[in-house]
Amino acid sequence: MSPVRAYKDLRLFLAAREPYELGFLALAMLVTGFFVYAFAHDSDEEPAYKRDIIYVQQWTLDRTDAQIRAQQAIDAPIKAAQIKAQAEREAKNRAAFKKLDDQLTKYGL
Repeated sequence: MSPVRAYKDLRLFLAAREPYELGFLALAMLVTGFFVYAFAHDSDEEPAYKRDIIYVQQWTLDRTDAQIRAQQAIDAPIKAAQIKAQAEREAKNRAAFKKLDDQLTKYGL
C-alpha cells in the first residue's frame, strides 16, 4: 500500500463523516495526546542518587598510643559538635511531628 493511496483513503473516510464526528475525533486525539504527554513528562525525572564521597584518613600501622590519643583529643570536639547538631535536628523534627499529632488528635484522628 502506497502513502498516496493511504492518504486518499483517509480523505474519503473523513469526507463521509458528519461534522460532529470529526469534532469528537479531534477531541479524542487531543485527550489521548495529553495523557501520553503527561505520562512521558512525569516519567522523566532526575535520578535520586547523588554522589556523596566520603574521604577516609589513612593511618600508618606504627602509630603509638600517644599519637592515637592526641588525634582523638583533636577529633573529640568536632565529633561532639556533629552529635549535638544531629540531636538538635532530631529534636526539631520530633517537635514538628508532635505538633502534627496534636492537631490530628484535636480532630479525633
